[in-house]
Amino acid sequence: MRVCINIDNGTSGSISILSKDLSICEFFQTPKKMEQSYTKKKQNISRIDYNVLYAKLKPYCKDAIAVLERPLVQPSLFRATLSAMRAFEATTIALEQLGIGIQVEDSKKWQKEMLPQGLKGSTELKKASKDIGIRLFPQHKAMITKQKDADALLMGEYWRRNKL
Repeated sequence: MRVCINIDNGTSGSISILSKDLSICEFFQTPKKMEQSYTKKKQNISRIDYNVLYAKLKPYCKDAIAVLERPLVQPSLFRATLSAMRAFEATTIALEQLGIGIQVEDSKKWQKEMLPQGLKGSTELKKASKDIGIRLFPQHKAMITKQKDADALLMGEYWRRNKL
């Protein structure tokens, strides 16, 4: 049975795993860990917990494709860009090690079909994602509420409808 692993990139992102018939429908926060920053300044950074991510995805590696959201790359948001690129690289390595094919997509692709038109700004997008996610996947209401959006689930629903 083919499944699609949908990854809302970043250490504050989420992951969904959906099969065409929804017999498989998982949703969880991206595993992360906090560590001392690489810089001289005393600060912590969040990183993907590679071992946990690998273990969570391994059961699906035989018949899966992964849709990985393109990371934020914006020089004016240097720290956020570094974090997004670290997360993207760690996630990509885990998928490659598992032999899972990777499709990188921009969030606008699934948002155009799954969210209402005319939304402005991150706050409106996240609220719509949360509300629609709870309506489509009520079994994941607690996790969607904790995550504050259902982006990975909606990515998965888009791909389930159109590609699987």
